[in-house]
Amino acid sequence: MQTLCVSGVGAPDVVRELADRLSDAGRVAIVDYTPDSTIDEPVAAPDKPTPAATTAIRVAADGTWVGHGTDQSPMNLLDSLATDYDYALIAGFRHHRLPVVLIGNAAGESGGDTKTATGSDTVAAAGDTADAATAANVVATAESADEVDLDALRERLDESEPHITLDTLVERAKGSPLAERSGAIATFTGRVRTKDSADDARTEQLTFEKYAGVAAERMDAISAELAERDGVFDVHMHHRVGTMRSGEDIVFVVVLAGHREEAFRTVEDGINRLKDEVPIFKKETTEADEFWLHEKA
Repeated sequence: MQTLCVSGVGAPDVVRELADRLSDAGRVAIVDYTPDSTIDEPVAAPDKPTPAATTAIRVAADGTWVGHGTDQSPMNLLDSLATDYDYALIAGFRHHRLPVVLIGNAAGESGGDTKTATGSDTVAAAGDTADAATAANVVATAESADEVDLDALRERLDESEPHITLDTLVERAKGSPLAERSGAIATFTGRVRTKDSADDARTEQLTFEKYAGVAAERMDAISAELAERDGVFDVHMHHRVGTMRSGEDIVFVVVLAGHREEAFRTVEDGINRLKDEVPIFKKETTEADEFWLHEKA
């Protein structure tokens, strides 16, 4: 799922108009976190009553999903949408791993009406500016919503790193033509470890870079080779790039197999080969230091 955050006055208008331009490209989810939304007030779908919490949903005839509310974090919400939507456009929110458009005061002037993710939490951020990790993901700035180049954004959106979750890969595996022969799906999730031991300095974040195209091609080749094993039907891998903070997920491996033995063995071999063979490089930032680990991640 491709994602884009839009932060600042007029963000919902930009999101809505960009969604119109994406209507022929796939299913679009619109998520609104601005205090005074101009997105149409949603109503409950006929077969889905409005939840007791603060979220209401509407699924339009074209499959567009519109959400208002604060009963779950934006990143958890995005994770839940990733298996069903091709695009997610988020108004009034920014995150250090997601591309963002900054409008007017959200680009650094006083004021502002956005939310910023800090770790796994979401906090109100009146007038704050994006940190260095978030700033690296700024894809456009504009003085006003009217000045945002929507056509340029539409062209650039598919070039951004997709938001892929473990569930995304599991659903792909379940869609395999050989799924009916499978009795096991094994998965691995690698995440940012805060400490190796109690006396270690806390790891605040890890930053990953990869050679564009080369890393994906190598992961695809490894997956294809592993899927040729007897009893293994499908293998999927994904390694996130950019900055991941303590406790965030980094890498996923999913194996569809006939039995648990083949599944477990192939998951372990898959993550080992990914770390040994795929050109992804890691910088660690601790409380005390910052350094690149020259070994491949």
